[in-house]
Amino acid sequence: MKRRLSALSVSAAALLVAAPLLTGCTTDSRPGIAAVVGDEQISLSQVQNQVEAVRQAQREDENADQLIAASAQLPRETVNYLVYQEVVELAAADAGVDVSRREVQQERANLEENAGGVEELERAALMQNGLPLASEHIDGVLRTQLLIQRLAEKIGAGPDERGQEMLGQLLANTGEEAGVQVNPRYGRWDPEVLSLVDADTPWLRVPTMDDEEA
Repeated sequence: MKRRLSALSVSAAALLVAAPLLTGCTTDSRPGIAAVVGDEQISLSQVQNQVEAVRQAQREDENADQLIAASAQLPRETVNYLVYQEVVELAAADAGVDVSRREVQQERANLEENAGGVEELERAALMQNGLPLASEHIDGVLRTQLLIQRLAEKIGAGPDERGQEMLGQLLANTGEEAGVQVNPRYGRWDPEVLSLVDADTPWLRVPTMDDEEA
């Protein structure tokens, strides 16, 4: 049996470096849809908008070419994380835990202070491998991280391997119960690793703003 990826990052710094990802199983044709988690749909335009926000920020950086080249899988990683966020929201709702806007703002203020300022934090987020973030996406990632911490506390999952396994199992079960589906152009959901793997069933191809960024 494959070992599940860690579902609980142990620090805010780790959050901005890498985040655990969920994906989805294949289904019938859904024009304009990148993924479905329960009743929530993630549209192709939503994915494209987030990708373009990151690309624009990258183009404005002095190391634009290197940043763009290092994030060739940005559309796929974006879909992964958007689905993951929805699964975490569902798991948190089921467990009766929540995070306030004020708590997210406080966490961001702490990160900005530790990073040496707003611009430093934003550039650090933009330069991450795997899932670079534009400034407007940081709060959403922080909310997800705080929800994960609350979930861990609720089920008694510590930062050790056993705690990671408990939390990973909870999220995997939530995704399965909700019925996670992902357009196979991005991959399919493998619950054993909580990550995208290549899909072998094509979904109806839909026109996109830019194939490189979709």
